[in-house]
Amino acid sequence: MGQTPISRARRRLAVALSGWMLLLGALPSPGAQAPPTGLNITILDGEGAINSIKQRTAREPIVQVEDENHRPIAGAIVIFTLPDRGASGVFANGSRSMTITTDAQGQARAVGLRPNNAEGQMQIQVSVSYQGLTASAVITQANAAGGAGAAAGGGVSTGKIIALLAVLGGAAAGGIVAATRGGGSTSTTSTGPPPPTPTSVSAGAPTFGPPR
Repeated sequence: MGQTPISRARRRLAVALSGWMLLLGALPSPGAQAPPTGLNITILDGEGAINSIKQRTAREPIVQVEDENHRPIAGAIVIFTLPDRGASGVFANGSRSMTITTDAQGQARAVGLRPNNAEGQMQIQVSVSYQGLTASAVITQANAAGGAGAAAGGGVSTGKIIALLAVLGGAAAGGIVAATRGGGSTSTTSTGPPPPTPTSVSAGAPTFGPPR
């Protein structure tokens, strides 16, 4: 028994509606962000830092992951890797590698970085992956035996400030002494009567002559 025209029309309508539903499902919803086509890595902190071997302190590297339009990407996987030999260190997990997921601002921080005892330049490898896309970057730091601190061009330490004040204080005192000496006069304070001025008497040769 064949289908009636009405049945055939209903069947065609159902097929057409199914096709439209599939097409609508494939389209992105309003306000949804399209998948990125490229990744950018911006180094926010840690580049050029000098890590103190003596104090076991270092500047923690921070990066931001963005798409091709420089919009932050949340949920990207970031792997920080330290060198296997030479100037290197470990992260807070005790390993030379740390994996971090970017936050809502697209940022990832490798916490707890501590330098080893080797001096020299250290390169931190940064690898990023997100939805099949990958990107990489290098953060260059240096391990120093002195107490230079973990700041890249950081401020003046407390010890340096104290030494500077001491030098300035000494220079000011030297300037006062030089001023009093150069002026050729000094100021003194006396609370008693002035001491008597000594008088010297010298005896000359006797002279003789008629009385005046």
